[in-house]
Formats: sequence, C-alpha cells, structure tokens
Amino acid sequence: MTGKPKIQAISEKACVMAETLFNKKFDSIVSVSRDGEGWIVESEVLERKAVPDTQDILGKYEMKFDDSGELQSYRRIGLRHRSDMEVVEEEV
Repeated sequence: MTGKPKIQAISEKACVMAETLFNKKFDSIVSVSRDGEGWIVESEVLERKAVPDTQDILGKYEMKFDDSGELQSYRRIGLRHRSDMEVVEEEV
C-alpha cells in the first residue's frame, strides 16, 4: 500500500490476515476505525462449527494496523455463539 490506505484496503487486508494468523475461517468485519497511530479493525472468525449453525462459536479479534497498513498487533477480545445478541453502543 502506498500512502495512507483507504478503509476498503484495510478491511480487505484484515480479512486476509484474520484467516492467515488465526488459521480459521473469516466471518465478518465488525468495525473499522482510525486512531492517532493508524487503524483498528474488529473482526469475527469461526472458532468452532456446530449444528445447528446458531451454535457456532465466533471469536472477536481486534487488529491494529499502522498508517502504512502493516499489522502492529492483534488480540482476541471475545467469544460468542452466533445466535447470541450483542448490544453495541453506537456513536452519534
């Protein structure tokens, strides 16, 4: 990536990195935001497949990228069943 990456490029990179780093099937991007040092992406990956799929276990990961799009750090920040409701405070 040259210059400052666009949100789409960071999202695409996060999808690839999630499957590569965690060796698990990527499920979704939960959020993408900028901070003072780069980008923060929250994504979900399939931790355990179940039948019915509402009982799949999803892991939520936070990945931090610098302004050039290089991954700086990641950590798992949660686990949930696919059917579990997640209450999210939205910024207005």
